[in-house]
Amino acid sequence: MEVVNAIGRRKAAVARVFVSEGTGKITINKRDLANYFPSTILQFIVKQPLAKLSVEEQYDIKINLDGGGFKGQSEAARLAIARALIKINPEDKPALRAEGFVTRDPRAVERKKPGQPKARKRFQFSKR
Repeated sequence: MEVVNAIGRRKAAVARVFVSEGTGKITINKRDLANYFPSTILQFIVKQPLAKLSVEEQYDIKINLDGGGFKGQSEAARLAIARALIKINPEDKPALRAEGFVTRDPRAVERKKPGQPKARKRFQFSKR
């Protein structure tokens, strides 16, 4: 099997994933998964599509992560892994879709407007 690649995005984070046959090693930005994401919850989020299809030990995954915070990065990686697994085996798509791993979360930070301190917050109104 050749290397399969996919892209996942979430908020400002972008994950480029390269999946090849192997022993289940996940490398993020040339660091081990446990080293890059010390939180077990974030490690769990990244591994969710693999656990759903029970193929954790079948693929080696190399991920390039850029932008955003650790939560957005982990969810971007999850989307990219799900997309790569669908490229490898299209029959897996309904199972991953049912768990919500195929949907790109469109929520992002609203832009700041001029004449206001934040996106929706207003400066204090003074009648006189």
